[in-house]
Amino acid sequence: MTRPTLQDHLEGWSQADALRRDVADAVLALAGAGLKISELLAAGPLAGPLATVRGYHADGDSQKELDLIADDLVRESLAGTPVALYGSEEADAAVLLDAAGTLAVAVDPLDGSSNIDSNATVGTIFSILPYAGADSLLQPGRAQLAAGFLLYGPQTALVLTVGVGTQIYILDRASGAFLLAEERALVLPETAEYAINASNLRHWDIAIRCYVEDCLAGVDGPREKDFNTRWVASMVADVFRILVRGGVYLYPGDARRGYGQGRLRLVYEANPVAFLMEQAQGSATDGRLPILDLIPLSLHQRVPLVFGSRAEVERIARYHRDAAAMPERSPLFARRGLLRA
Repeated sequence: MTRPTLQDHLEGWSQADALRRDVADAVLALAGAGLKISELLAAGPLAGPLATVRGYHADGDSQKELDLIADDLVRESLAGTPVALYGSEEADAAVLLDAAGTLAVAVDPLDGSSNIDSNATVGTIFSILPYAGADSLLQPGRAQLAAGFLLYGPQTALVLTVGVGTQIYILDRASGAFLLAEERALVLPETAEYAINASNLRHWDIAIRCYVEDCLAGVDGPREKDFNTRWVASMVADVFRILVRGGVYLYPGDARRGYGQGRLRLVYEANPVAFLMEQAQGSATDGRLPILDLIPLSLHQRVPLVFGSRAEVERIARYHRDAAAMPERSPLFARRGLLRA
């Protein structure tokens, strides 16, 4: 069976629509950059000191060698397309690529870069918006024209939505083309699997603690079923797993300094993932409100993020609503032993 290529799909979708053709050009350029990043990762230490720390962001997060290389590759690939504005995790401010362009693109060039030297899955996340001036990247997520990510693991995959479902493509290394593997990825509505960094339990708010405690209680607890825990420390790997077999992912805000509003970025991490999730009949919130309804205030704004199987995302929102409505010394809090007597 001959599988359609990414280019085939985009040509069929864009046809005579000028703006759609521009989006298609940008997506193909991102795929080209992803192919180069994939080749570097496949070479590992043979490609040089890719995991070496080269600097730090203003918030203290480190920049690895491959973070900077990936950023250069993505920006260079987009420079020949109708992209006017480019915003990246690796730069303090967005840069103008082509004043006559029609698009604004926000990118996390290498999600999960702490995993570079451990041969674990990492990726590139992107969000494409209509260009409407210097603040184009601060449009709410529902304004996105396309979004997706490249996943660099045992397979190199490209997960994409242009607003007509979520598609999964796999790189065919023999031809260099991305071939369609899943025309309509759908997130299972219910799950018994959740992903969270449990080492931060002592910092979580009461709603997240109660949710995880109920999952851990298994068949003997209020959920009346056993749950599995997964955590890769590379969000794109968790997104891909959830698209394939369901699940829910939580990166909440917590009590640590600088973590009150979460650590993931709204513009180039949460928004594209939320678009993909909703197009796959999943859901994405900040724990309470839909991510795509939030209005960004800055390029690097952080946000709590919960996404995946719709029933579980909605349940977590109910935990937050219930916790907010409870008196501080309610019987539920006392039973769980999470507050001092």
